[in-house]
Formats: sequence, structure tokens, C-alpha cells
Amino acid sequence: MTATAQAHPTQPVHRATNVPPGVGAMATPATGSITLAAEHFAAATFYLLAGAVGLLWIAPELAAGNFASPHVAGVTHLFTLGWLTTTIFGALYQLLPVALAAPVRSPKLGHVSFWTFAPGAGLFACGVADNSIMLHHAGIGLITTGIVLVLVNIGRSLAGSRARDVTWGAVVVALTFLTSTLVLGIILLHNLHTGFIAAARLRVLGAHLHVAIVGWALVMMIGVSHRLLPMFLLAHGANTRFTKFALISIALGVPTLVVGLVTQVAVVSWLALALIELGVALFLRQAYEFYRVRVRKKIDVGMRFAGTALTFLTLAALMAPAVLVLGVAAPRLATAYVLTGLLGGIVLYVVGFFYKIVPLLAWTALFRGRMGKEKVPTVAELFSPRVANVQLGFMALGVASLAAGIAAGLVPLAITGAWLFFAGVLLFLTQLARVARGGRVCRHFGGGA
Repeated sequence: MTATAQAHPTQPVHRATNVPPGVGAMATPATGSITLAAEHFAAATFYLLAGAVGLLWIAPELAAGNFASPHVAGVTHLFTLGWLTTTIFGALYQLLPVALAAPVRSPKLGHVSFWTFAPGAGLFACGVADNSIMLHHAGIGLITTGIVLVLVNIGRSLAGSRARDVTWGAVVVALTFLTSTLVLGIILLHNLHTGFIAAARLRVLGAHLHVAIVGWALVMMIGVSHRLLPMFLLAHGANTRFTKFALISIALGVPTLVVGLVTQVAVVSWLALALIELGVALFLRQAYEFYRVRVRKKIDVGMRFAGTALTFLTLAALMAPAVLVLGVAAPRLATAYVLTGLLGGIVLYVVGFFYKIVPLLAWTALFRGRMGKEKVPTVAELFSPRVANVQLGFMALGVASLAAGIAAGLVPLAITGAWLFFAGVLLFLTQLARVARGGRVCRHFGGGA
């Protein structure tokens, strides 16, 4: 992960890395954390593939609106814990030293947390899907240990940061919601074996989903985007006032929603929805500002993924009021709402950032020491933009087809959407394989940049 680089529009771009010379230090990855980030990204990619395979399995249940199915819950955790949370942890190990002047306090502890959390996510997802008590407990034990170690490690780094700006605050708030997500998850897990929350289970499940997706993933996405979108788009001089208010609104809205859902007080739930919707709208306005003032008018594929994801996030926000009104009386609508926000709004956004971050990390590891000694490729030449655009088409159409199939109860359409999404993920794997080998793999899919 790299920090915000406000590049001057007249600066030449260095051929080797596509980074303006004047901002090279800001855009250089934290080399001491590359291995730590890389292992997180590798595990996260495995879980993205596993989640895509899982979608093929659960597509009929999704089309039936069976969001409370153990199979659906298990696959959902492949995306939330396996893909998103593991990616965020890896990204933080790059973001903290470079963007927040907060070196990782203990890389060794970072590796330990990875080797507890990453396997735990898989065990827990399998345990949920198979309703296995042994896998449940093994998985949640490893996940809890991993998260606690991350909180200690990153918390100590944040405490020593000299750049306590909006991004710093977003990371702190998001980590707080991550802790709350874990607590609610443990409550739901205990309920599977005891039934102690009885009829409140679906309400707690709704709270758990929103704390995880909106409070943890979206808040982190907003905070990191505040730093990275201006750099990736070369959005010099953009008005950045919207991010702070977006974060405040969502940070207030999520706990209010939990209270409203659990207590079933309608006015509280509607107040929470208004706050969250306002926060999302402000984030979208901030992103629009970055895109509007960008220096580089041609939008690269990573930012196309991000733009597409913002469209899906908008659609999910538009669906939210109807979901709140109808609730469990419209299970297919609720399922389509979560899928649109999670897969379309969050997962695609992170994939887009992968296209900006991972090639830069790979280039740094493979070619930085060879500059001036031999010809090296640019960062953009490590993957094929044409393949990436096809991948975007498959994944976006897949999410749209899945959501439409679920909303309409059309199983064949939902299955088609799952296959399209899966095909996009396979193309993504070919791209990452090529990046890992310095751009020398899969050229027949589309050639150089």
C-alpha cells in the first residue's frame, strides 16, 4: 500500500515504475513489509477463488433467498474473512509505514498473526458451512488469536504515528468495528449450539453483517481511498472535505443500527439508515471529486474496477430502505442487497486496488535492484490491461446477474451469474501469476500493457 502522492501534472513519469520523480519516496513500498504483505495477499487470493467456487454451490440457495443457510454463511465468510479481512491486514502493513509514518512494531508478530488468522478463516468457514462443532471452535479460536495479535501490533504502530489525519482515524474506527464484528460472531456461534438468543437470531445476524461490511470493510475502504485515490488518479488539488463527514456519519450510524435492529425500535433503525446513507453519499461525492479533477484523463483498469464498484455500492444504498421496510418478509431482496454491496461494492473495489498495489510490490521485489544494469519492464507491463478489462466485464456482469436472479427468484440466472464471476476470478489468477513472474506469463491472453 502506498501513500497519497500529489503529483504535479507537468512532471515526467519515470519509465520504470510510472511514478513521477518528485514523489518517488512517497510511492515507494515499505520494502521491509513486502513479504508480510505478500503472504496476506496470496492467502486472500486463495480465499477469493474459494469464495467464487462456493458461489457456484450456493447459487440456488441464494436465488431462494435462503440467506440464513449454513452453506451461504460459510461462503460469505470466505469473502469477508478470507478475502477482505486478510487483504486489509496485508495492506495495513504497507500503509502504516509509508502513509502514516507508523512503522510496523513487530513484523514477526505480523507473521504469527497471519499464520493463526489465515488458516482460522478457512476452518471457520468450513465449520459454518458443514455445521461442524470441532471446525467452528478451532476456526474461531485461531481467528480470535489472529485478530488480537493484529490489534496489538497495529495498535502500537498507530499510537506512535506522527500523521493522525482522516486515514489514521478511519483505521482506528474500522478496527473498533472489527472487534465488534468478532464479538457478534462469537455470540451467533454460541447460539448455534445453545439457541440462547432464540427469535433474535436474525436480527443479530443483520447487525453482524452490517458491522462487518459497513463498519469494518467500508470504513477502512473510505479511509484508505482518501490517501490512494488521489495518487492513483493524479487528482491534484481535489477538495477532500467530504471524507471526514462520511466517516463520522457512518461511525455514528452503524452502532445506532445495531441498537435499532436488536431492540426493534423502528425510529432508531431509520435514524441509523439515514446516517449510513448520508455517509455513503458523502463518500461517493468524495470519490467523484477525485475522478473529476484527475490529471490523467484516461482511466486505467484498476480505477475502472473502483468506479464500477462505486456503482454497485450506490445500487445497494438505494435498495437499503426497501430492505428495512420489508425485512425478513422479502428474503430474496435482502439477499440481493447484501450480495450487491459485498461482492459488487466491496470485493470489486479491492480487486481494483490489487491492480494498483500488487504489481508495484512485485516490481519493487523483482526489479528495483536491477535498474540501470539491464532493461526492466514498467509496472504496467507486468499484466495485461485487455485481460483485466475482460475480467471486469465478467465479474461485474456476474454480480449483476446474481443479484437479478436472486431478486427475481430465477435459479438459472443466478447460476449464470456465479459462473461469470468465477470466470472473472480465474482471469484474475492468470494476471497475478504473470505479475509474480515479472510479466512473463500468460502473454497469449493479451500481450503487454
